[in-house]
Amino acid sequence: MSIRATGGEIVGMVLRAAQIEWAVGIPGHGIVALMDGMHRSYPALRILQTRHEQGAIFLADGYFRVKRRPLVVLTSIGPGALNTATGLATALVDSSAAVVITGDTHTHMRGRGILQELERHHDADNPAVLGPLTKRYWQISRVEQIHSVLSQALREAVSGRCGPVVVAIPMDLQAEATLVDPDAVAQLIHGPLASMPPEPPATTLDEAARLLLAAKRPRLQIGGGATAARIKEELVRLAELLGTPVMATMNGKGAFPEDHPLSAFVAGSKGTRVGNVLAPTADLVLALGVRFADETTASYTDTIYPPGQQLIHIDLDPREIGKNMPTTLGIVGDLRAAVSGLIARIAPHRVQFDYRTTAYYAELQTLKTEWQRELAKDWTVEPLTISRVLHELRGGIDRDAIVVHSSGHAQAQILQEFPFYAPGTNLTSGGFSTMGFALPAALGAKLAEPTRQVVCVVGDGDFFMSMAELATAVQYGIAITVIILNNQGWLSIRDLQVGEFGPDHVLATEFASAAEDPYSPDFVRVAQAFGAWARPASTAREFQSALAAAGAHTSGPSVIEVAVHRRFPESGRAPVGWWDVPVPEYLTDRRQAYEQNRRRER
Repeated sequence: MSIRATGGEIVGMVLRAAQIEWAVGIPGHGIVALMDGMHRSYPALRILQTRHEQGAIFLADGYFRVKRRPLVVLTSIGPGALNTATGLATALVDSSAAVVITGDTHTHMRGRGILQELERHHDADNPAVLGPLTKRYWQISRVEQIHSVLSQALREAVSGRCGPVVVAIPMDLQAEATLVDPDAVAQLIHGPLASMPPEPPATTLDEAARLLLAAKRPRLQIGGGATAARIKEELVRLAELLGTPVMATMNGKGAFPEDHPLSAFVAGSKGTRVGNVLAPTADLVLALGVRFADETTASYTDTIYPPGQQLIHIDLDPREIGKNMPTTLGIVGDLRAAVSGLIARIAPHRVQFDYRTTAYYAELQTLKTEWQRELAKDWTVEPLTISRVLHELRGGIDRDAIVVHSSGHAQAQILQEFPFYAPGTNLTSGGFSTMGFALPAALGAKLAEPTRQVVCVVGDGDFFMSMAELATAVQYGIAITVIILNNQGWLSIRDLQVGEFGPDHVLATEFASAAEDPYSPDFVRVAQAFGAWARPASTAREFQSALAAAGAHTSGPSVIEVAVHRRFPESGRAPVGWWDVPVPEYLTDRRQAYEQNRRRER
């Protein structure tokens, strides 16, 4: 039976049918009719106000990475919509889903340059800005399109290689009414939102199993696709059948438990000595859901992937196979089905096999022991280094705690040093390495898993970019723990300047007064002004005490400001792999001399 419903009411009907639990964002004049109608038809939808649209999209991103279901971001037109740009790009690069519904210019006034319209090149031209940052962008032109387009958008976001989508609904169509059948709307969304990914061909799995069984030193490389697939048990079984070291990318970290004896941690520019020593010695690499970006490959040098090394690459997206690395065998399909298929083919040949008796396994254990000994040198030092803080943090939080981080030294050192044990517990802005991501993404993670411990680890420069979302956390009683590693600057870039250009080439990366004194606000008082629980820490004992107290604070966010070492090189951890940072010819000699002096000092 058809009823008259406005565009806003139709949006509510679709979201209700799809069982979307949350809408987040900031209302503006461009969506007031949409929100009013949406509330009339779906009053149970919970609406959460963020303090910035970028924070809303980061929150949605964090929610999806944990829940594997989307929530909806609501924004107005103009700056409200365009403020989502960096968040959309972050989600797109990391294959994370969000559904953004924005207002748009009235259909009958497009091209007139009304308030907040872009129209110099094309009427209502937001798609030119946001289109490349999305998996798909829809611009509604008739109210009758809303239910089918929004249904498509919800499916598109979470099917295949996930990604953000945008649906722009003009202001007049939000208020315009049309006849609609609620049952027909509900039927557009039935069953799981995501479509089933393709099964990998049996013949290619046969060939992959043959290559793996013939390999003398195979290794397993897992990426964000393996994390998204949630196949920890299957990965463990496959690794044990093959006796292969398992290495992760930034977003793959956590897909395989890093306390398993076959974990070889990370290889690449910010890798570990374990991964970087073993990686080039493998005769065959099985890559699962990996993009082979520059940090994973040490900027495509042969230090990680030498010539002649065979590669089996399995991915949902055929464009990734062979894009960056020569591929012996490419397989397009669902990772769970692919890994299960390989296990079924390999297991009968490994009945008597015990990976713990091999020389390859012994070599891995020796390297891991040496790496742990190297890390342990920083676990007792004070003033606190980031390494010391991370070591204390891992020992002071739950095994399944979700740890969210963004960029800089915090991200790099978590990648190198901080072990994760389950998929969905390591949340980071991997491919886009976006500052400001961690705090709002942690709020999304906590909404997705209210009973889980969620910890946000950020530098002070990162925290500055989204600290307004502390107000969101306090307003809604979202109990996350925020750890601010305060080194009074963007010191990951400062250290890059020093390491690549020399110590007298530090430019605009330290927070300092005109007298060159280090500057920092009192973040504890800032957090308290928002209404959050907060405490400083400058020693390991103080940090342990603050972390325990924060864990017991469940009525809202907790903030721990940790003063960490800021002198180079103790301010970070030296990379063990190469990364292509071009250095001008006029600095080459000075850089070489500086490196020689550093080696003599050591």
